[in-house]
Amino acid sequence: MRAADADREAVAERLRLALNEGRLGLDEYDDRLRRAYDARTYGELDALTTDLPGTVPLERSAVVPAAAAEVVTPTSISGPATGGGVAPWLFDVWGTWLRVTGIVVAIWLVTSLLTTDLLYFWPGWVIGPWGAVLAVRTVTGIATGEPQRWRTERKRKGKKGKKAGKRNR
Repeated sequence: MRAADADREAVAERLRLALNEGRLGLDEYDDRLRRAYDARTYGELDALTTDLPGTVPLERSAVVPAAAAEVVTPTSISGPATGGGVAPWLFDVWGTWLRVTGIVVAIWLVTSLLTTDLLYFWPGWVIGPWGAVLAVRTVTGIATGEPQRWRTERKRKGKKGKKAGKRNR
């Protein structure tokens, strides 16, 4: 039987929920969403959601609603020994910037020493704008609960890696 626009919208909403629950990656979601809007029959729509379980009630869901996201205080930055807190996420966000900053400043310093004159501080053009973008990302990320989502995603990927390692053995 041919599907209606309302049917395609219902499948698109189910795919969006699966993305939010972490059951679909962004690429797979994009592909399935495109196929949902291109579908002409119920069979084509059913094929897009057959491997997805029903929606999980909010109280049993592992996804934390934005209203219940942890409030970041100075004492929650380090977090418990179980890997909580914001510090690991901050290092993930700022780590590459710190390494590149060290490299370009070292290059500037070596060239300044070799010429025996302090050269124009050109690394500022590399690290300044990039640092400003990262600062905005950090503030908005903490405000929207990004560290908690990042931590959940890392745990999920870690479990997948352990399962794959067991299978390979």
